[in-house]
Amino acid sequence: MPTSRPAKPPAKKTAKKTAKRPAKRPAKKAVKPAAKKAAKPAAAPLTDAARLLAFFAELLPLEALLLLPSLAGHTFYKRLFTPPVTLWLLLFQRLNADHTLDAAHAHARAGGADAFNPRLSKDLRSESTCSYSTARGRLPVALVLEALRFIGSKICGLDPSTLWNGLRVALLDGSTTRLHPHGDIPKHFPPHRNQRGRGYWCLMRVVVTFCARTGAALDCAMGSTAASEQALGIEIILRAAAGCLFVGDRNFGIFSVASAARSAGQQVLLRMTRQRAASLLGRAPQPGDHAVLWKPGRHDKLPAGAGTEPVEGRLVAVRIKRRGHRDVELFLFTTLGSCTDFPAAELVGLYGLRWQIEVDLRLVKAQMDAAQLEVQGADMARKEWLACLVAYNLVSAGMNCAAVHAGIPPMSLSFSSCRRRLEGWLREYGRGGKGLRETWARLLKSMGQCRHPRRSKPRPNEPRAQRHIRQTHPPLIGSRAKARRALRKHARKS
Repeated sequence: MPTSRPAKPPAKKTAKKTAKRPAKRPAKKAVKPAAKKAAKPAAAPLTDAARLLAFFAELLPLEALLLLPSLAGHTFYKRLFTPPVTLWLLLFQRLNADHTLDAAHAHARAGGADAFNPRLSKDLRSESTCSYSTARGRLPVALVLEALRFIGSKICGLDPSTLWNGLRVALLDGSTTRLHPHGDIPKHFPPHRNQRGRGYWCLMRVVVTFCARTGAALDCAMGSTAASEQALGIEIILRAAAGCLFVGDRNFGIFSVASAARSAGQQVLLRMTRQRAASLLGRAPQPGDHAVLWKPGRHDKLPAGAGTEPVEGRLVAVRIKRRGHRDVELFLFTTLGSCTDFPAAELVGLYGLRWQIEVDLRLVKAQMDAAQLEVQGADMARKEWLACLVAYNLVSAGMNCAAVHAGIPPMSLSFSSCRRRLEGWLREYGRGGKGLRETWARLLKSMGQCRHPRRSKPRPNEPRAQRHIRQTHPPLIGSRAKARRALRKHARKS
């Protein structure tokens, strides 16, 4: 018995140790993995915002701009207004409410473009806008066009889900912008003539392609009103990147557009008139999916170098019935050959996205004040219009970043509301200020809440008309110089 007593305390100690160890070890193992799993969702939005900020900073990188074909291999003097600085200030003019050169020059003196040239605000001492005006004229038109295409492709590559069956859906449409007959503008964009003589306003015809899923402007072609929208659209199709599906209305449903797409290796989805569809089928078109071989007719005007080989495709004829509206007949020609991979119902729904380009063009004209451009030359008119599209793309890029951050479609956001919130941040971005990451995260959250209202009732159809406002002075007919001569003649008689 004396030998068993001293053996009991060690047994109790070992029992306590063995009892404590199982209680502590599971608690540590259970707490640590739970803490790690809960921390991952909290850090994901911040990481996502940082990645989106890096993406946005790559839209106008200084190194990439200098490597564009229009500037590659060229040397420049060490001026204050370098091509990237001039391009940034040109975009600021379109985004700012005051589009004058003096407002852009004052912004540059305040450090608004120091991110592209750190010594700009220090060395820019004159209040005159001559240096900036000369830099605008020196900027190549090709540089602004290449910047537009570069930013558009970047925006489309942000979210791979914007592709449709591996194709980028490009909406194709045209419009016009009004110009004063200053400088060489009447030579490049002559005004209309009728039985009463030549008009005053000059019109520049533009054809633009927009991405159907992101709303980004992809490319643009410009010309006078003597150039048709079809010819400008073919110019865009021939130089477009591979893997595009061009969607156009009845204006583009002609053989030359389909032949150009076939030559460039692109796909098209074009609406046709009933008369052209009947000519293609050889009979009155009936609802269904028909395999056709489109041959050029005697009235088809083919551009120089275009092939006359027939284009193989499908003609989809459907009748859409809408409650309270008349039935709509759709005749769609597409080069997408497989009926199983591309069913007719899906093509009809895809063509319904074409109306989005009408909204996009309206936003460019209304938000960027591109309906009438105040310029003194034809080249400057082209640069201003392209700058409007590039500025539109910057806002569109911000909207797409906010949509990816919030997990919603980009088209559900309001363009005007997002633009108001993005303008202030872009001013700090041009200055190269600190704390952009924190303000960017708040900006994404704010823009993600700028959604279109959910209407309980459909909006009524509005007539394309506006109320006339009576002016106190009579309209000016003819040139202002002729009116001045008449006024001096009348003053001498009196």
